[in-house]
Amino acid sequence: MRDTPAVETERLTKSFGPTRALADLDLVVPRGGILGLLGPNGAGKTTAVRVLATLLRPDSGHARVLGADVVRQAGDVRSRIGLTGQYAALDDYLTGRANLVMIGQLARLTRSQARRRADELLDRFDLAGAAGRVVKTYSGGMRRRLDLAASLIGHPEVLFLDEPTTGLDPRSRAVMWEIIRELAAEGTTLLLTTQYLDEADQLASQIAVIDAGRVIADGSPDQLKAKVGEDLIVVQLAPGPELAAAVTVVGGQTTGPVDADPARRLITARMPAREGITTDVVRALDMAGIRVSSVTLRRPSLDDVFLILTGHRAAAPRSAPDGGDAGQKAETGQQEGEAA
Repeated sequence: MRDTPAVETERLTKSFGPTRALADLDLVVPRGGILGLLGPNGAGKTTAVRVLATLLRPDSGHARVLGADVVRQAGDVRSRIGLTGQYAALDDYLTGRANLVMIGQLARLTRSQARRRADELLDRFDLAGAAGRVVKTYSGGMRRRLDLAASLIGHPEVLFLDEPTTGLDPRSRAVMWEIIRELAAEGTTLLLTTQYLDEADQLASQIAVIDAGRVIADGSPDQLKAKVGEDLIVVQLAPGPELAAAVTVVGGQTTGPVDADPARRLITARMPAREGITTDVVRALDMAGIRVSSVTLRRPSLDDVFLILTGHRAAAPRSAPDGGDAGQKAETGQQEGEAA
């Protein structure tokens, strides 16, 4: 059973009218660790999560969570997963404790079990002091922590986090990051969609990039960055006349283009990704008698990977949740219509 993937999809499709949100999505998430699901706005990230969480029925294809089919065995799937969406699924007019107890009872815990579990989670998420306050008085960070606590009521084996830190201040984001790391260390499998590429870089052990409803690249953050293939080195020359000579020396260390900014005495060059490149450049310049003020190396970022794979940089994160992928606002309306 441990060899069964936590999540597996095969040729999964889902459309909303003329909009195809998922197009033959193939995805495998092994048990344990954190998978970051990245993609441009409208790529299908939220739709994928909602299908996997049994909130949406796919048009075709198959999806399994812990070996259970999300359509034919939806009840089994729901009993083993947790979900934290872009909106906190909380009752503003109940206290923090009452929210957790209610959700615990909906998860078929007895009232005493639900109370014990609520108190455990309130302590864990540093909310015990606010447990008796109504949720509408909570800050954004407190609401997100309570929402995550609610998703853990049933001890889920797989946890879906759909943009869990959107709209949070840096301190609250850091707290959520630490909680997510702790859950992964305890053996929970997490699937994380996020607008923040640094968040995926910091948290995810594996990343899948999706575009137009299908996976276009996957691997560890380092593996994806390696696909960019080059580092950017920036040399700040000390005052002197050696600019042209320095360009020649730096150019001898790379097959890529070398650019010079005479006004600022800066040289930039794309270098093959390899260890020791900075040392080699500094040594070559020193041997040529060229003095430098500084040499910096910038490794490819996930934003570079995103740009190369999708043709544009990632959208700027929103300051507050507004309903998921921009291209999926139509999906949300469709879903609400289905629910009605």
